[in-house]
Amino acid sequence: MAEKETTPKVTKITTQKREGRYNVYLDDHYAFPISEDVMIKYRIFKGMEIDKKLQAEILAADDVSKAYSRALTYLSGHLRTEKEVEQKLRENEIPEPTIEATLKKLRELDLVDDLQYAASYVRTMARTSDKGPIVIKRNLRTKGVLENDIETGLREYSAEDQVENGIEIGEKLSHRYRREPVSKMKQKVRQGLMTKGFTGDVITQILDQMHFEIDPELED
Repeated sequence: MAEKETTPKVTKITTQKREGRYNVYLDDHYAFPISEDVMIKYRIFKGMEIDKKLQAEILAADDVSKAYSRALTYLSGHLRTEKEVEQKLRENEIPEPTIEATLKKLRELDLVDDLQYAASYVRTMARTSDKGPIVIKRNLRTKGVLENDIETGLREYSAEDQVENGIEIGEKLSHRYRREPVSKMKQKVRQGLMTKGFTGDVITQILDQMHFEIDPELED
């Protein structure tokens, strides 16, 4: 009668040079590396039995832990969209299931939130750039933000603020075309504002509130 196969036991756990990483030995043979948080989660200790199924589960959890650490490094100091984090993890050749599990963990901890990202991005662009809502919306789409989140985020850029910013931008454009007739100058400013992503209604309000000066030489 064949002997019943025994389940391997943890005989030794040693620290790696990398902080927070450990090596696990089963039956006095090196078995796998592990992070501190996974070791705590699975309560791994000397004398614990670990079968193949549990080992596979532990290794999968460790993969997520490593991917999560990389994601945190990428997120450090910057808001990112889910798509940007996903692309970064793919660049590190992390498998899809691990990426999905990592994103789920990041969502649960509110470390990625596309709605929050959209609102913050719109506020920053409104304050620091010469771009209107159409260009801002296009940029957010490229970053993978969904339409509903984009529309909600754009509420951070009121029509009044758009007009105020647009007048400042329009003044700079009009100065560039100051040697043109007023009608041509207005046309050029309108085209410039359209290119920068302002809507037709807002551009009309901007032009109505601008003062177009004719070049004295051209007037003569």
